[in-house]
Amino acid sequence: MGNRRSPKSLVFSARPDYNTEGRRARKGGTAMADLRTDVRYIKGIGEQRAKALAKLGIRTLRDLISWFPRRYEDRTEVRRIADLVPEETACVAAMVAAPPTLSHIRRGLDLVKLRAVDETGALDVTFFNQAWLKNSLREGETYIFCGKAEGGPLRRRMANPIVEPEGRREATGRIVPVYPLTAGVSQLLLSRSVRQGLDACADILPDVLPDEVRQEHQLCRVGFAYENIHFPESAEALELARRRLAFEELFLFTLGLRRLRQRRETVEAEPFRETDMGAFYRALPFTLTEAQRRCIEEALADMASGRPMNRLCQGDVGSGKTMVAAACVYACVKNGRQAALMAPTEILARQHHAGLRPLLEPLGIRCALLTGASAAKEKKALAAQLAAGEIDLVVGTHALISGGVEYRSLGLVVTDEQHRFGVSQRAALAGKGDHPHTLVMSATPIPRTLALILYGDLDISVIDQLPPGRRPVQTSFVDSSYHPRIYRFLRRLVGEGRQVYIVCPQVSESEEPGDDRKAVTEYAAQLSREVFPDLRVAFVHGKMKPKEKDAVMTAFAAGEADILVSTTVIEVGVDVPNAAVMVVENAERFGLSQLHQLRGRVGRGSWQSYCVLVSDNRSEETRRRLKIMTKTADGFRIAEEDLRLRGPGDFFGQRQHGLPGLRVADIGCDALLLREAQEAADALLARDPELRGCPATAERMAELFTEAADTLN
Repeated sequence: MGNRRSPKSLVFSARPDYNTEGRRARKGGTAMADLRTDVRYIKGIGEQRAKALAKLGIRTLRDLISWFPRRYEDRTEVRRIADLVPEETACVAAMVAAPPTLSHIRRGLDLVKLRAVDETGALDVTFFNQAWLKNSLREGETYIFCGKAEGGPLRRRMANPIVEPEGRREATGRIVPVYPLTAGVSQLLLSRSVRQGLDACADILPDVLPDEVRQEHQLCRVGFAYENIHFPESAEALELARRRLAFEELFLFTLGLRRLRQRRETVEAEPFRETDMGAFYRALPFTLTEAQRRCIEEALADMASGRPMNRLCQGDVGSGKTMVAAACVYACVKNGRQAALMAPTEILARQHHAGLRPLLEPLGIRCALLTGASAAKEKKALAAQLAAGEIDLVVGTHALISGGVEYRSLGLVVTDEQHRFGVSQRAALAGKGDHPHTLVMSATPIPRTLALILYGDLDISVIDQLPPGRRPVQTSFVDSSYHPRIYRFLRRLVGEGRQVYIVCPQVSESEEPGDDRKAVTEYAAQLSREVFPDLRVAFVHGKMKPKEKDAVMTAFAAGEADILVSTTVIEVGVDVPNAAVMVVENAERFGLSQLHQLRGRVGRGSWQSYCVLVSDNRSEETRRRLKIMTKTADGFRIAEEDLRLRGPGDFFGQRQHGLPGLRVADIGCDALLLREAQEAADALLARDPELRGCPATAERMAELFTEAADTLN
């Protein structure tokens, strides 16, 4: 380390500083003038590497330095061969004792084998499909091998370890970042690209936190933070960097939410008069739950307030959110205005139309369906009727916001499964009217503390009751040895007339050795050929064209298939009351909230339904997590547990709200930091509402809103 200052000395440093050795020597690299510069112009990256990075959405210098690691591996300790512990990942320094050998086992599988030694023993190393290593690793030279040790004390082995020459310290000998990747982008490529990016922007990285905020909350400078989030000098430096960047995210996010709410509060709308809802309630073939009534009353109060309603109706699968929307539609139409309900898929739009029309048309509400599949002549006629005010409620997909569709007096916009829409899409629909009321619905249970953050610009209604009479879905957690029993069980239920979902984590099989994840296409073929040759097995996945997906789902809903093998594309889909079993393969690959959503696809009929979670993962944490699903059907309790175990990733994304998502901060772990950031943001807005004294903060806020809008268009 020499005489360089400790990380804490940089917290209140009067000047920017960076702690990477050799930084000043590299300073002669590309001089950048703008964080929006295309990465291909950064020295050391170029056209080909830029094309690979673009697969991750990394196109600008800011994108590159903001592609943060998802975790870290401490490879600072180098062990002796004799000290390796079986099943434990470790680094070992050893000399190649003999020339490596290359074996062609079969097509698509090459093995490079070698023996490495140190003063304590020998290590047999095998590499899969890395034939170039035969000539790269030289006899008599010492390398660092980093991987999981296997074997007993007399014969240690490693399969596919990371390897580099002793002393290089690029992949070993330090705390190593592990980045999210995609096909064609390796950890090494990404790490080297980030290094080039940090060198290029070292002198131009603006600090968006005002000095007084940074110093009051003891936060390091921005350059130190970016350097150590990617290339941490120590665990202490990494924590300082993470805390700074997490605070910055939460601070900017809070400012954004406050701005959105301020905009709402300055808009006026003609208040709806009080509506007699008696006829609507009497028309229902069932009694609403108290939670549904409460949500309706909250929405009606919004619409009578003189300001546009902007409310999230959040409820578990099957809790009856659609009836809340129907009540709002009724009140809207009785006030002489039109309503529009937008669903993310054509099949869901048709389902809503089929459910709402028989309820609302006897009450004098004229309903119509408009989707991309509607014939051109039909679209033209519907558009004319909407413009003339001859349709009261139109249900549809993105077709509702097409250029040729105009409304005579749009007073209410409802979006279902709102996280599937970009903010710009919802705004485009709302833009068809003069500040219409907006109701967004979500079946993803979100802990209230998180919901208040995610939807800080919305008012929130929660339906926390299920309609009476709903049978809970019986949920089991088993390993793959149960497959024969599972198949017999499925065959029995199909024989009774029921249908089955089987969910897999990927579309097609991976060629990576040891990847045992079930894949939709291969698994569906295997089931059809070997297990259920006499049953009708269909499959659907996200890589299919929308029309193909809708055709498969429509056929399944019509009872034309017994078993549907799918990815999570069915998480939001058509209601199939006859589906009574949900089997989830490699269940450890899914978050609890996602598993709960999948489970919600069954249990919609009058018979007992089942969910079977299959996983061979031996991790105690994983097994404990999956067992939660067998103990409760409460989506909010599951969501709380998911937040605690996995962080906010399952809930948080730009599509939720049009603001930047959190890449560093963890709502589950950073609650105190969030409070600090909120207090700092509120204090700043109180003394400088327009951020005139904080130009870097204001500029970054503007950039974030622009980036979010561009992403969601």
